[in-house]
Amino acid sequence: MIRAIIYGIVFLFSLQPSFGQSLPEVTLDEDWRQKIKDLAPEKPTFPSSKKKKVLVFSLHTGFNHWVRPHTEEVAKILGEKSGAFEVIGSRDIDYMELKNLKKFDVLVLNNTNSKPEKRNLFWDELKNQSYGESAAIKQKALELEENIRKYVSDGGGLLVLHGGNTILNNSMDFSRLLGGSFDYHPPQQAFQVRLENPNHPLVQAFSPEGFNHVDEPYFYKNAYEEGDFTPLLYFNNSEITGQRKGQEKSEGKTYVAWIRPEGKGKVMYASPSHNAQSFDNPQLLQFFLDGMQYVAGDVDCDETPIGKMKP
Repeated sequence: MIRAIIYGIVFLFSLQPSFGQSLPEVTLDEDWRQKIKDLAPEKPTFPSSKKKKVLVFSLHTGFNHWVRPHTEEVAKILGEKSGAFEVIGSRDIDYMELKNLKKFDVLVLNNTNSKPEKRNLFWDELKNQSYGESAAIKQKALELEENIRKYVSDGGGLLVLHGGNTILNNSMDFSRLLGGSFDYHPPQQAFQVRLENPNHPLVQAFSPEGFNHVDEPYFYKNAYEEGDFTPLLYFNNSEITGQRKGQEKSEGKTYVAWIRPEGKGKVMYASPSHNAQSFDNPQLLQFFLDGMQYVAGDVDCDETPIGKMKP
């Protein structure tokens, strides 16, 4: 416990000089694992009838976020220490077959970035595997996408982290499932992440004022403007520097995390984090564990969508 408090203090001081710059890569070694184990919650926040199975899918064909192995390790530590989840990780596209997905209670898309050309991870990987002609690749890619949607509607949980939202970025169907698609991000910077509703059970890990965070502030498109989700965290647009020229937003807010039900299943998107340094924040670790419980069906909470947003 004392060690966790010390780590938390170090985390807060580490944010001070971080405006407008990328953070250095962190070595994933036993010392780092032990630090996260010390900071991770001792037990789940919400009661659960059984230990749930989680697949962390970390395949990428586009931008390679160096934090991917750290994020996978965090999920494993959260599951093991809390006793709530059995977590495995894979980059094997065969896990996206419906018969394999159904073996898991939760699917985590961990920075599953696709190439910019088609913004379709399945197309990219099938082409890499020389699956066949373009028509066959397209048909199979559509089948794998439909598998995820069916998995969720039949009761599966989907947790999408940071760049995982680009997996099928040009698909409006997937955008509606998730609640939005990636548009762009300004340079990394420190910004205040705020709570949309401090009384919502999924943000109880945080102080009422939220938390300061170094990351890429993501902006969204496609289904995002429909607001068919319950927002959890946001940043004020006026506080973000380096926005796309001609599209600057000086008013309003952009959401950092949200949830939505889909059929019998649950979906959650969380933008944090591009950096392993973010996991030094024990509040964020608690938030991720609570989010895993939400998509696993352990949390009864408000899921009222915010509704169509003003342009």
